[in-house]
Amino acid sequence: MASPATPVVRTIDIISDAICPWCWIGKAHLDAALAELAEDGLAFRIRWRPFQLNPDMPAEGLPRDAYRAAKFGSLERSRQLDAQVAEAGRAAGLDFQHDRIATTPNTVAAHRVIRAAEEEGAQHAVAEALFRAYFQDGRDIGDATTLAEVAGEAGMDPAAVADLLDGEALRDLVLAEDLAARRAGISGVPSFLMDRHLLFSGAMPGPRMAESFRRAHAILAEREAAAG
Repeated sequence: MASPATPVVRTIDIISDAICPWCWIGKAHLDAALAELAEDGLAFRIRWRPFQLNPDMPAEGLPRDAYRAAKFGSLERSRQLDAQVAEAGRAAGLDFQHDRIATTPNTVAAHRVIRAAEEEGAQHAVAEALFRAYFQDGRDIGDATTLAEVAGEAGMDPAAVADLLDGEALRDLVLAEDLAARRAGISGVPSFLMDRHLLFSGAMPGPRMAESFRRAHAILAEREAAAG
């Protein structure tokens, strides 16, 4: 009797920025979707890819209140938007503490750390740690020392991360991938791809996300079978 075929492990890429609140919410929904799909026998390789919400942000970042007031027209409007995000976050089990955030950082260094974490199989954990450090704890994830500490808390070697950030390793790669996403027409994050096919953008609820992945998995399987 022939043994059942081993399920294909497809790749889900999440294009994201470490200071995107909907990306943290999207990750929580993704984790719920993956748990649901695992019950169906479907497994996926997860990769995080860079996108800068603020590609012109100074290397040292900007005071958050001033930056957000300029971006949204007033500090009051900024705080209204923060409240909406916090409410959506609570529904996903997340604790946003926007009042603790003093600086809106440049995120190139954070993306370099996430990219380095891929080699250690720690990307998902590092992405979570960075979201939590920024949105819940108000830590400056544009600061190299803070990034090394947060990466260490997620299982990486903090000394190795500090050495990485002391040089230029992975910087060109991160910037090239950010540019490639823009040239591909991606303008909002989080965006989710399966085997390089863009599926959707936005932090849709876990069950809907699971259904989208399930459907895409089946369509790709049908195409591969038809191609022989």
